[in-house]
Amino acid sequence: MTPWLSVVGIGEDGLAGLSQAALRLVEDAEILIGGERHLAMVPPDGRERIAWPSPLSVLVERIATLRGHRIAVLATGDPMHFGIGTTLARHVSAAEMTVIPGISAFSLAAARLGWPLDRTAMLTLHGRPIDSLALHVHPGARLLILAHDRTSPAAVAAWLTARGFGASRMAALAHMGGAREARMEGRADGWSEEVPDFHTLAVDCVAGPGAAWHPRSAGLPDDAFRHDGKITKREARALALAKLAPHPGARLWDVGAGCGSIAIEWMRAADRAEAIALEPRADRRALAALNAAHLGVPGLRIVDGAAPEALAGLDEPDAVFLGGGIARETIAAVCRALPSGGRLVAHAVTLESEAELLAARAGHGGDLVRLSVARAEAVGPFTGWRPAMPVTQWAWQKP
Repeated sequence: MTPWLSVVGIGEDGLAGLSQAALRLVEDAEILIGGERHLAMVPPDGRERIAWPSPLSVLVERIATLRGHRIAVLATGDPMHFGIGTTLARHVSAAEMTVIPGISAFSLAAARLGWPLDRTAMLTLHGRPIDSLALHVHPGARLLILAHDRTSPAAVAAWLTARGFGASRMAALAHMGGAREARMEGRADGWSEEVPDFHTLAVDCVAGPGAAWHPRSAGLPDDAFRHDGKITKREARALALAKLAPHPGARLWDVGAGCGSIAIEWMRAADRAEAIALEPRADRRALAALNAAHLGVPGLRIVDGAAPEALAGLDEPDAVFLGGGIARETIAAVCRALPSGGRLVAHAVTLESEAELLAARAGHGGDLVRLSVARAEAVGPFTGWRPAMPVTQWAWQKP
């Protein structure tokens, strides 16, 4: 199939910075598509030009109607790194599309700052909530962030300061590679710089006393979550996640999610991991939403409903956690939903739920474990062990 859609990365130096191959695709195109800034880099020549619409889905639909015409889409830097190329690739086959990347904003910023890209988190706030930073901020972290607009640095500075990272050093790198290139710098807790819309933000994270941050390893403290007591406790949660085996891009069903602790830690554990938290109570769904935002995974999908009825129609899981409402019908439904190799972990604290897990193990196999935890607490003037309710854990992998 002959490619008809070209996606060309272009920098602040415009057409002069394009390779001969990229320039040929732009010159031969019948239709040009891009932002107003991109289109202005190509002298007027009578060809049809389409500026980015809002929402972007309108553009995808429009491009689909133009199949067969020679189209060149102009994009900033590398279109396949948080760019329009990734969106188009979901709708147009690779055989129909030619992508020629330019130098990405991340590469330019790293070159200006002397930061190794392999040791730097590359993020975007373009159309995404600022709370997603929580997944990446820790002492010594370096972040390169594609800004949403000129308000992004002030918002990031306020967010960092509120969490004890006010001493972090920030730099807004604007119009890199062009005649208007500029750099604005300052500390997060004193940021007052005026910044143009088109810039990349660099943050060198410095933690102050009592800075709030959490590692991505499993087993966050229980008090990292807002909850009403309906929470899988820290030790049991860490063991459950170890057996659920989160990995990049995998999807979890957290059935009876409560405050969402399992689903949230699943998403934190691996890049692009997804989770669907199924919870019938509105107050607990609200807690799960607050926790997801606070802990850096605002993309958690929270569904109103109870199993097994509400499982119908959900996207296929790679793993399932059953933390509430253990019933034979629910176990059967999730076993059917899991693909070959999918993992299931279920926790029971009541005798009735434990009986269901015993029956499930008898029918399917898997591992059955009793988890017991005791914490040292005051007993009058002394200290003694106070045991928590034991948890029965069933872990199974579908053949």
